Amino acid sequence: MTHNTLYIPRPVPHDPDSLGHFPRRADGSVGFGGRYVPETLMPVLEQLRLDYEAVRFDEDFWREVDYYYKHYVGRPSALYFAKNLSKETGAKIYLKREDLNHTGAHKINHCIAQAVLAKRLGKKKIIAETGAGQHGVATATVAALFGLECEVFMGAKDVARQELNVFRMKLLGAKVHAVESGSKTLKDAMNDAIRHWVTNARDTYYLIGTVAGPHPYPMMVRDIQSIIGWEAKQQLMQVEGRLPDTVLACIGGGSNALGLFSHFIGEEGVECIGIEAGGEGLDCKHGCSLEKGTPGVLHGQLSYLLQDEDGQVQEAHSISAGLDYPGIGPEHSYLKESGKATYDHITDDEAIDGFVWLSRAEGIIPAFESSHAVAYLKKMSPDALQNKIILINLSGRGDKDMMQAQKILKERL
Repeated sequence: MTHNTLYIPRPVPHDPDSLGHFPRRADGSVGFGGRYVPETLMPVLEQLRLDYEAVRFDEDFWREVDYYYKHYVGRPSALYFAKNLSKETGAKIYLKREDLNHTGAHKINHCIAQAVLAKRLGKKKIIAETGAGQHGVATATVAALFGLECEVFMGAKDVARQELNVFRMKLLGAKVHAVESGSKTLKDAMNDAIRHWVTNARDTYYLIGTVAGPHPYPMMVRDIQSIIGWEAKQQLMQVEGRLPDTVLACIGGGSNALGLFSHFIGEEGVECIGIEAGGEGLDCKHGCSLEKGTPGVLHGQLSYLLQDEDGQVQEAHSISAGLDYPGIGPEHSYLKESGKATYDHITDDEAIDGFVWLSRAEGIIPAFESSHAVAYLKKMSPDALQNKIILINLSGRGDKDMMQAQKILKERL
């Protein structure tokens, strides 16, 4: 595919209003999203909304971003026909290869664009939260590229299981804070990042790593990541002459999924399916906020989340550090309730099977996160596969998971 046309986000019919709320829910209550933050952050977020809306459809801004996408990230990312998976399943399986991006995942997409915005706003420092470390690495990467100071907040549990990514962040010049509070994972890292931002907003840009958080972040990150679906749609039309029957992506906060879904939602005959972390099972430890959670407020947004009867946030679990978040981006909550997308889950054991399956079938080692989407192929019915076109977002590569995989699979391989 040639990349002659400049990518610029497009508004969608269900875009949030100026306060960040997606369309009202079926019962008439306020829509998902919003800004549920301390008063000190309200003017900061409102100014960010205005600053982003000023460049949202601006050709000069996206032309600058596009330069880095082409010459630094390596976009457009490849669309790969997985012939061995296809032969085994009876479907035509295509993989959108975000794992081939510089830094190894889709995260670099929104980091580049937000860093360009931060520089335009005159910010000198950027902060970020990270779970699996890929967003942290991508943030540290763009900080080095653009000459910005960088601090990354990461749960102590994730620091231990993603030791390689922690080293990469430090090598790139970032300061990494190991967060010891709560479950010591992504939720707690985001808590500390927000607390830091409250007192340092004047010179600091908070580079959120997913389609979650207070408005305008869910809309902004979705807009940026939509380049995935924009490219994939063109690429698939070029090789198949039609749209896919099914679009699959794993779901943590939900940025890679919305990035892919964005140009397929509402298309006749296309089903978009998000795959949550089933962990050890839905009656045990998991990260299925859409399937098992209820609407509530977390990290400045109204969305589905795992909480008890008293509204206390419950700990999420996944073998994948990027999926063990107890909440979900508000647009996914809207898509679930409106029926515009569907959601299911894959357990840790199934994800490991998918990890090995893709590695051996295609010579592609996926991230544990992406393995959830790949594994879902084995959960689909024969009717949903036979002679169908399935598009999967391979959101990241498995380098970061090698140490963990070695421990899990040492008796098996």
